Amino acid sequence: MGAEEELHELEEHAEEGANKAMRPVALTMSILAVIVAVITMLGERSHTAAIINQAKASDQWNLYQSKKNRAYNSGLAKDNLTILALKNPDAEKLIDKYKDYIEKEKADSEGEQEVAKGFEEAREHAELLGNRFNLAQVLLEIALVVSSITLLTRSKLYWYAGLVFGISGIAIALSVLVIK
Repeated sequence: MGAEEELHELEEHAEEGANKAMRPVALTMSILAVIVAVITMLGERSHTAAIINQAKASDQWNLYQSKKNRAYNSGLAKDNLTILALKNPDAEKLIDKYKDYIEKEKADSEGEQEVAKGFEEAREHAELLGNRFNLAQVLLEIALVVSSITLLTRSKLYWYAGLVFGISGIAIALSVLVIK
């Protein structure tokens, strides 16, 4: 066996060893890519939920406002009928009808207000979750990029740094489980 052949064989063994040494890095990057995809989807869904809850809250506030307006208009009608009642005794029946209607509208509007506040709270919660997922996504993407530098430089220092970013991103993503 000539020196050239031995050198070629040593190079092949060195490449094979280097490739084996980079397998954990490549596996880590694959796992991080999958986690990034999942976190991205969860973040998008959280932001979509926030938008939907904001729309529901707006609708609910509109309903609340319309009930308040009807109660106010009914109050004006009752006041006008009270003035007319001095001249027309039949107006008392209408006044009682408006009193009941005003009370019903006030009670209904308070219920609508609570429902609207509930939608606003749900929106705020969804936004908080979405923001956490976004931060986790950024950290995981940084982990991917930093880890990929390991493949170029063969320095595992970048892989370890990528792992730190990846673990931080995963921890932030998991923190949504304790947010109430």
